[in-house]
Amino acid sequence: MLLFWNGIEIPVLIRAVAAFLTALILSLALGGKVIGLLHRHQHHGQPIRADGPQSHLATKQGTPTMGGLLILGTSVLSIILFANIRYHFVWVSLLVLLAYGLTGFIDDYIKVTKETPNAMTAKAKLFLQFMTAVAAVTIITAATPNASDTVLSIPYFKTVFNLSWLYIPFAVIVISGASNGVNLSDGLDGLAAGLLILAFSFFAVIAFIAGSPLAENFSFVYIPRSAEMTVVCAAIVGSCLGFLWFNAPKAKVFMGDTGSLALGALLGTVAVIVKQEILLAIAGGMFVIETLSVIIQVFWYKKTGKRFFKMAPIHHHFEQLGWKETTVVTRFWAAGFVFALIALSALI
Repeated sequence: MLLFWNGIEIPVLIRAVAAFLTALILSLALGGKVIGLLHRHQHHGQPIRADGPQSHLATKQGTPTMGGLLILGTSVLSIILFANIRYHFVWVSLLVLLAYGLTGFIDDYIKVTKETPNAMTAKAKLFLQFMTAVAAVTIITAATPNASDTVLSIPYFKTVFNLSWLYIPFAVIVISGASNGVNLSDGLDGLAAGLLILAFSFFAVIAFIAGSPLAENFSFVYIPRSAEMTVVCAAIVGSCLGFLWFNAPKAKVFMGDTGSLALGALLGTVAVIVKQEILLAIAGGMFVIETLSVIIQVFWYKKTGKRFFKMAPIHHHFEQLGWKETTVVTRFWAAGFVFALIALSALI
């Protein structure tokens, strides 16, 4: 851990910039080699859903998956180098990242070896996700001062509400929900990576405020040592940006469940640590919309036997309307940026 220089502790912001640059450079330098390795071990790439957009069968066939390994590897190394991993919040974040990443890796591995778009059952994945989230939330709550360990911040109104014993199940749902929301968004080249860059950039700012004396000025709950999550978020942004170089249309590699499940879970974990779960729903508004589109589609189909959207998640609905993939991605990025700005307005 590079925490000190000539006996003086390096400020969080400097270490965050260093983590960002290190993760970015490593991603760009290693991306080609990782993609080559994935190509050699995935003869036909990620299986493409037959019930998905028909254009994907022609344009995406043969593209390797598990690109999340590049993001996880470079970000974890950067976090270990520049964050204080002796702090509970940092090593719990690493635990979540690796545990959810392993779950996604197993799912991706089964897909490519058996050449099927369906691998682990939903129940199996949810079980692993919930168990990891329960462990993480329990540790986070224990490491948070008693006065604020079970509170829910209400942004804009500058107040908090104590959820008491309901907080742990609520936080577990936040982490698992964020994981699945990002996973559902990972269906177009660059879509999830771009939205994650926006969301983690926002929470890098929030974590810095929540873990410093600035918290009182913004009516935030002060969480000691949570400023270290700024370094964690910066490392993820750097890795995602480097990955986007290879994932932008036409993608040379897909993130896969290896990356999307892990990064979504980490995003939820950061929100739980800094006590800004509601701001997560706002800053990550596109992930919420993607998730709701699937819920609505399933509910409506069971009720009426008809589809509410042409296809779900909703990014496929717009493809079916005739939008080009790059058009959908850039417009969703723009919407994600607006949501991040709305969330930032809570600081005013």
